[in-house]
Amino acid sequence: MDEISLQRRFDFGSRLIAEAGALAMGYFARLDTLVVKSKGQQDMASEADLNTEILIRDRLKAEFPEDDFLGEETGRGDLVGARGIWVVDPIDGTQPFISGMSGWCVSIAFVAEGEIEMGFVASPARGEVFIGRRGHGATLNGRPIRVSGAGKLTEGIVGVGYSPRVRPDDFLPMFGRLLRAGAMFYREGSGALTLCSVACGRLIGYVEPHINSWDCLGALAVIQGAGGQISDFLENDGLWNGNRLIAGPPALYPALEAVFDDVS
Repeated sequence: MDEISLQRRFDFGSRLIAEAGALAMGYFARLDTLVVKSKGQQDMASEADLNTEILIRDRLKAEFPEDDFLGEETGRGDLVGARGIWVVDPIDGTQPFISGMSGWCVSIAFVAEGEIEMGFVASPARGEVFIGRRGHGATLNGRPIRVSGAGKLTEGIVGVGYSPRVRPDDFLPMFGRLLRAGAMFYREGSGALTLCSVACGRLIGYVEPHINSWDCLGALAVIQGAGGQISDFLENDGLWNGNRLIAGPPALYPALEAVFDDVS
């Protein structure tokens, strides 16, 4: 995809994330009226999730009918021969959202020709918007950001992700190895938001045995733009099936990768 086409999508995504964040924040301001449903163990959805995704999907379809779409709530489009695909989580961290906590966000990513080209993550409850584009840097509220300069696990806090899709017996060896290496850990209900904390240097890294693409691709684009290193999330059909995830500063990446030794 040429530079002009990518820039059009970047400019549009930068505007769209603000509109979607405002819509989601409107629902957050009236939580007592929301209709909430369970999709499974520790997996909730509300009308805010669905309506925010529909807004994003419809805006993108109108502007870029040649692009495909993958959303957590409405699923995969069926466009054959698409130039690229938008991957969306309308509210990543629905449980914190419906619990009145600030640890949720709206995430939009664009993938083309096997590359995560750009990402947009809005945290309306915290007044923050993270934007990143491959090879073009990353920003928080318009200001450039960089990953931490940490080279050891003891030099900061590592974000850890977990979901019930992974058995505790598969998760605990990784977690134990992290602790034995002297690391401190941080966890909240949004993978994308935690990853953005890596992008701006608040956290020194992130590890998770399995995460879905819509939960992380927007933030991974931000991390790449901020100079970080990520695992090859798209390999082995990660876009559709999810994947293991490692992210952090290049100097720390080998130590983060090592915590997965012998983890199935």
